[in-house]
Amino acid sequence: MANAMTTERTQPSVGIPAAAPKRSPVAAVLIAVAIAVLGVIAYYARTGAVSPRIASPGVTGVPRPVEFLFGWTGWLTLHQVGTVIMMLMLVAVWVWAWRRHPAHPYLLMVLASTMIVWQDPIMNWAPYAVYNPQLWHWPEDWPLVKLSPTVEPFIVIGYATFYFIGPFLGATWILRRLQARASAASFVWRRPLISMALLLFVVGFVMDAALEIFLVHTGLYIYSQVIPWGSVFTGTTFQFPLIWESALVTVVMIPAGVLCYRDDTGRTQAEKLAQRLRLFRTRPALATFLVMAAILNVAYFFYGAGFAAIRASKLATSVACPWPYPEAKVYDPQGFFEREGQPGPYFEGHWNRWMTAQPNGRPMVNPVKTDGYCRPDDKGA
Repeated sequence: MANAMTTERTQPSVGIPAAAPKRSPVAAVLIAVAIAVLGVIAYYARTGAVSPRIASPGVTGVPRPVEFLFGWTGWLTLHQVGTVIMMLMLVAVWVWAWRRHPAHPYLLMVLASTMIVWQDPIMNWAPYAVYNPQLWHWPEDWPLVKLSPTVEPFIVIGYATFYFIGPFLGATWILRRLQARASAASFVWRRPLISMALLLFVVGFVMDAALEIFLVHTGLYIYSQVIPWGSVFTGTTFQFPLIWESALVTVVMIPAGVLCYRDDTGRTQAEKLAQRLRLFRTRPALATFLVMAAILNVAYFFYGAGFAAIRASKLATSVACPWPYPEAKVYDPQGFFEREGQPGPYFEGHWNRWMTAQPNGRPMVNPVKTDGYCRPDDKGA
């Protein structure tokens, strides 16, 4: 009995290969899928405000009423080429690691955190995240994709690096050093999961704030409306909902990292939860992946729900002036841009009725405020 218990406790994680592992076709299948996805992207890729739904009539070229970081115009190319290189490296490392450690929990989490990208159009709609139309993007009027205020770019594919790899590695590094210096009775040893969650919040908050403020200033996207309190650079093109965005993104980062924390048995929390799925007892790796995917999708819904509540409350009254993408109509779902004097034309986008607590959609009449800070006649005064 003792030997059986010892064997059970020291059983290796599903991510540790057996002595003579069978060659898994998963890597080959995923490579084929990746090539197919790249083919689809290459075929449908477009740039600019193409759809009449968002294109501003009468505007030619790509005028920019505001300078982006350092006045350099090559940021979009740098971001997009950098994303391609990063993803090629990530896929190569993932395949290399899978061949040596099939179904390792970390590799499964990379997949799970990448797959929640299907929600990205919704999560652009909720916090008023408006992407630069000059990015490579999907056709603007496709189902789901059209929820993004302007365009749904391909650059967002790097979810795994943002929601899992970066925060998890940073928090794990700090936790291990804290534990190395602490006694066995200390909090970091007695409550490792809580400690990990707290570190993920701090690391994730700082990482997100630094990254997003940089990206907004380079013209990749803007937050067209934010709550004035708790935000930075309010009333400018580069406004950022610091407290709201950088805190809410950790709702996804924390479960992703905690699920991959290994306890003293060598198993991750995701594997331990997966053991409860009796239907998949003979497929532990699949069960682990399903647990990860389900929890991350629910967590991402909570992120969106937080911003949807802000949207419905109409508390996000600070608008990004001047509107930086004149080739696209001004995304003004609640009329706040018009009230501040930002010239049109305007469009309200999708999900702008009951989902935004506006049964009749965008208000038809939005009187311009006398002190509106978007008024063209106030610029340079």
